[in-house]
Amino acid sequence: MSGPRVPAPEPGPGPRRTTARRVPRAWRRVVGTALGRLGRVAAQMGSASVSTPDPAAPPLPPGRRQVGRRWRYGRHSPGVPVLVIGSLMLLIVTMLGVERLTGVNLLPDRFIAGLARPPKEYPLLSASEPVSIQIGKIDLAAPVHNVGIAADGSVAAPPAERAQEAGWYDQGPTPGQYGPAVIVGHVDTSTGPAVFQDLRELRAGDRVEVARSDGSVAVFEVERVGRYDKEQLPADDVFGDFSRPQLRLITCGGRWVGGDTGYADNVIVFASLVQAR
Repeated sequence: MSGPRVPAPEPGPGPRRTTARRVPRAWRRVVGTALGRLGRVAAQMGSASVSTPDPAAPPLPPGRRQVGRRWRYGRHSPGVPVLVIGSLMLLIVTMLGVERLTGVNLLPDRFIAGLARPPKEYPLLSASEPVSIQIGKIDLAAPVHNVGIAADGSVAAPPAERAQEAGWYDQGPTPGQYGPAVIVGHVDTSTGPAVFQDLRELRAGDRVEVARSDGSVAVFEVERVGRYDKEQLPADDVFGDFSRPQLRLITCGGRWVGGDTGYADNVIVFASLVQAR
C-alpha cells in the first residue's frame, strides 16, 4: 500500500489565482512593491510626532495651525495619512475594476485572494470541517478525518488502519470556503481496494458531495481529472487557486515502483462548488 505523496504548500508565495491572461511577473512585483511602500509611508506619517510650538513665534492666523513642519487648514482636516490611505484604496479599487473588464491580473495574488468575485455565481460557505464524502458515480461513501503534514513535508496520508476513510488536509480551506480544500485517500492496500480506488473513473460534470460538521452539504462538480508524476506535481493548480470555492481529491496512480514511492503518479480530481444544502 502507498498513499498519495503531495508536497504541502510552502509559506511565502501566497495563493495564486488562475486567469485567462496574465501580465509578466516582473510588472506584478513592481505593483506589489509600490503598494508596500505606500503602506509604509502611511504608517510612518500616521506615527509622526507633533513638535512643540515655539513660544517666541508669532501667533498663527485663524483657521490654520502648524503640525511639525507641515501646514494643515481647518480644525477637522483629515491629514496626510488619511489622504494617503484613501488614495491607496482608490488605486486598489481601480485596478480591481481593470482586472474585471480586461481579464489582466494586475494586483499581486496574495493581496487580493478572496476579494475578487468568482467567475460564476457559486455559493460560499463559512468554515466547517468535513465529516464524510459521497460520490454517486463511483458508488463511494466514506468518513473523512483530518490529516496534517507528514515528516517529509508532504500532506499526510490516512494511516493504514483507516485506508477506507479519506483525509482532509487541515492546513487549508474547509470544503465550501474560498480556495481549494484538499482531500486525500489510498487507492489500495495489501489486501484489496481502498477508499479512492475508482477515483480515476470520474469525468467532467460528475458530482461530489461533502458533508460538513455544521450539518450542511457542499456539492462540487468535477471539472477535470489529471494524472501527474509525484515529482512534478502542479502545486499552483492544487493549492493556489483562490478564485472560488474548490475541491481537490488526490490518490495514487500509474505504475507501481515500490519502496517509499509506491505508485509513480498521483491522480487528482479538480472540482468547484456549485451547490450547498
